[in-house]
Amino acid sequence: MSIDLNVAPALRGLPAGLPRLMPVDRTLFPDGLRTSGQHPPIEGQLRPFEEFPREITGPTVWTPQQMIDHPEEWVHQWTERELKELLQAIETFIASGTPLTSINKANFRLSTLESILQGIRNDILNGRGFVVFRGLPISQWGRYKAAVATMGLSAHFGYLLSQNKLGLILGHVTNQGADYHNSLDKIKISATNAPQFYHTDETDIVGLLFCAPGETGGASGCASAHTVWNALLKERPDVAKTLASPIWYVDRKGEVTDGQEPWFRNPVFMVEPGGKERVYVKWDPYFVKSLARFSDRGMIPSLSTEQLEAMKVLEETCQRNGLVYDCEIGDIQFVSCCQTFHSRTGFTDPPPPQPQRYLLRTWMSTPEHEGGWCLPFHDSCHPKRGGIQVDNTPPAADPLTTAGGTE
Repeated sequence: MSIDLNVAPALRGLPAGLPRLMPVDRTLFPDGLRTSGQHPPIEGQLRPFEEFPREITGPTVWTPQQMIDHPEEWVHQWTERELKELLQAIETFIASGTPLTSINKANFRLSTLESILQGIRNDILNGRGFVVFRGLPISQWGRYKAAVATMGLSAHFGYLLSQNKLGLILGHVTNQGADYHNSLDKIKISATNAPQFYHTDETDIVGLLFCAPGETGGASGCASAHTVWNALLKERPDVAKTLASPIWYVDRKGEVTDGQEPWFRNPVFMVEPGGKERVYVKWDPYFVKSLARFSDRGMIPSLSTEQLEAMKVLEETCQRNGLVYDCEIGDIQFVSCCQTFHSRTGFTDPPPPQPQRYLLRTWMSTPEHEGGWCLPFHDSCHPKRGGIQVDNTPPAADPLTTAGGTE
């Protein structure tokens, strides 16, 4: 059913292009929750550049050298006892016959690890913004059990979200040979071996399980968006102002729900409209560069000279302030997409019969009433806010079959 603004005057401040509010079909969504999807911000909740903080301080601000000097702060090495508890939770869940799409904190119990995970969740959301769990014996357990572990851990951090039009709550990050040079509007860079510039995903937290490495390249990168913001204000306040302006169109790449436009528009940097009033970031250059099919037809503006310069300076500033590191097989990386950029260098796959580089990905939402950020979007309190949802596509998860990322 659509919203009738004549009978719902309180909703008149909502942005245009929202999807129709369809009832949730519990045969498709057993928990009664459907991923909300991507929406334009509520314009009245956006702050002008002049109201942004002039300098950010605190645990969200860090330098690469600090992370290099103190790896114990962001690398959690699994202990034998922790792995035993994790394996027991995996085997109990599998034996229950519960579908992977229904995994949650209640059916993936970690009684001893729970307190440790909640402390790490706080670090991800309110502090450094990323962590790497190291030492998962994926070669011994196999990819399926490792995927269950990743999804179970993710469920302790937030609600698992659909990542694409297929409803995948477990994504596949591997080179599927997609032609991103000529089909950028139809593919995700994660389905190629191209570098992923510093960006955020369409979620609050992203998880990545490293199943197999590339032959060369494929290093991970993280950068504090707050360190980057401070640097921009000091070095290029003109660029900071451009990035804080609501002039950035973002491509949905065809993943459109009935009632939505094929794009949405928002600033790159925003301020929480309530709560702690922190600086929030939402950015992926590959979803901004792919809009020529609309700008060429005059449907949206082309990128201006100022915007192109801002994109270049932002990436350079992230690279200067980013930590680059190699992950090991079995590593599980969790990154906040609220205050942390992440990246990947380009890579080459090893020759057959060796497996190609392969990661499995989860997206988690953390609504503001459960300790998440207060965001200038109408779904800020929705448990499954963000993500990508097309119509009533139900959730799906298959650790062993590559899907998603290309048309």
